[in-house]
Amino acid sequence: MSKAAVVETNDSSSGLQRVASGPERLTSFLKDVREEMRKVVTPTRAEVQSTTIVVIATVFIFAAYFEIVDLILGRGVDQLFVYLTKH
Repeated sequence: MSKAAVVETNDSSSGLQRVASGPERLTSFLKDVREEMRKVVTPTRAEVQSTTIVVIATVFIFAAYFEIVDLILGRGVDQLFVYLTKH
């Protein structure tokens, strides 16, 4: 029983230390956030336009590719069903 009491007092004291160090940790976190936000660079209008065009073109290319694959596989499965139902 005495071991359990010692463990409980150690856990509660570390909990109190965490709570007491809360404002200090928050201040440190906010300083880190400010430093990282200074490194952020917003893209120019030309960069946004060029990447948007690339994304839209890529979407259309993949859509066409998947449409072709879907047609080929769909017809293949249809032919397989026709072959299997005739025999």
